[in-house]
Amino acid sequence: MAQDTPAARLAALMSAARPVLAPGVWDGLSAKVALRAAATALHASGGAIARAAGQPDLGIIGLTEMSARIAEIVEAAGAVPVIADADTGYGGPLNVAQTVRCLARLGVAALHLEDQPFPKRCGLLEGVQVVPRDDMLARLRAARAACPAGGPLLIARTDAVQAEGLECALDRMRAYLAGGADIAFVEGLDDADGIARASAALAPAPLLFNASMSATGLPLSLQDLAALRVGIVIYPGDAQRAAIAAMDRTFAALLQAGDSRAVARELAPPALRDELVGTAALMAAEASWSRQGDG
Repeated sequence: MAQDTPAARLAALMSAARPVLAPGVWDGLSAKVALRAAATALHASGGAIARAAGQPDLGIIGLTEMSARIAEIVEAAGAVPVIADADTGYGGPLNVAQTVRCLARLGVAALHLEDQPFPKRCGLLEGVQVVPRDDMLARLRAARAACPAGGPLLIARTDAVQAEGLECALDRMRAYLAGGADIAFVEGLDDADGIARASAALAPAPLLFNASMSATGLPLSLQDLAALRVGIVIYPGDAQRAAIAAMDRTFAALLQAGDSRAVARELAPPALRDELVGTAALMAAEASWSRQGDG
């Protein structure tokens, strides 16, 4: 793999002593806030992007809308690797190939592709289903054929834990890894025993762990997760849930009192807001370009 690609940068981070922690972001601004907190990788969460558009995570948002937001995130991230949610690939194998080519052009470091039917639903909801194994293997073959040299890394996700049980999910994932996936993402692991069983069954492949329960604590320490070959931990919803709570309080204060004094201490100062989006630097550049044309 080329040494200075987004995929190579993510792979290098995964070789460290603890997993890569990738907070979920949904637009350019949330990406910049995560970078300010020293995030070394970002997760472009499909669920968070859908909710930012006012839609549930039920496969309503397609590739056009999703790629526009992912483009914002990649641009904001700069050299920081972005892990993109490619959902089911938005159709059959031809759609999967198109999705992978699109996301690769945007510069993502990795993408995850899942074995739910299209349209999918959030893996945390009841009633999740999975397609036949051979259908997912066709998606992976299409994705691998569409991946250019140098990445992005291909993450196979299975939602079969809820639909078929852990052992069936692990059997599926072994086939997905043999079918060309670089990283294993078993959705629905929520305890130490499940993670350990996945690690043993899928060796030597690196694992991605969805920390959907992080508000109540992870089942294992970051060091123990690393020892079980968990290379990436994603946090798809935490920041957006925090943003929703903050907006809820702020709108309530505004509409009840006519101003935001009740929540003033929770508001970011205007200087921070402008710093995040580089207002001063762009204004200085504009002034410089204008002065150069005066003569």
